[in-house]
Amino acid sequence: MKKLKSNQRMSQIVIHNDVIYLSGQVGDIKDDISAQTLSCLKKIQDLLEEAGSDQSKILSATIWLKSMTDFEAMNAVWDDWFRDTLPPARACGESALAHPDLLVEITVIAAA
Repeated sequence: MKKLKSNQRMSQIVIHNDVIYLSGQVGDIKDDISAQTLSCLKKIQDLLEEAGSDQSKILSATIWLKSMTDFEAMNAVWDDWFRDTLPPARACGESALAHPDLLVEITVIAAA
C-alpha cells in the first residue's frame, strides 16, 4: 500500500492492489457551482496523473452537493469533462459540507 500527499489528518492518494482512492476534492469558496465543479475535476485529474492513472480509469465517483438545486449546473460541467470517455459509476447526494460556501465535493476511486 502507498499513501501520497499525506498529513496528520489524511492522505490525498491511497493506492492498494492497483486501485487508487482519492480524498474528497473541493473548489474555491468564492466561485459558483460550475467553477467549483471544474476545480474539483482538475484536482482529481492532477492527483490521478500523479498516481499513474487518468479520468478514463475512474471506476466510481461520489458527489456531494450543498444543494440539489445545483444538480443541473454541476452535471453540465461533469458531462463536458467526460465527453471523450465513458463516465464511471456515480452517486450524488445533498449534504452540509466542511465550509458553508463550499457547493460541491467529489471523491473518486480509479484503476491504476
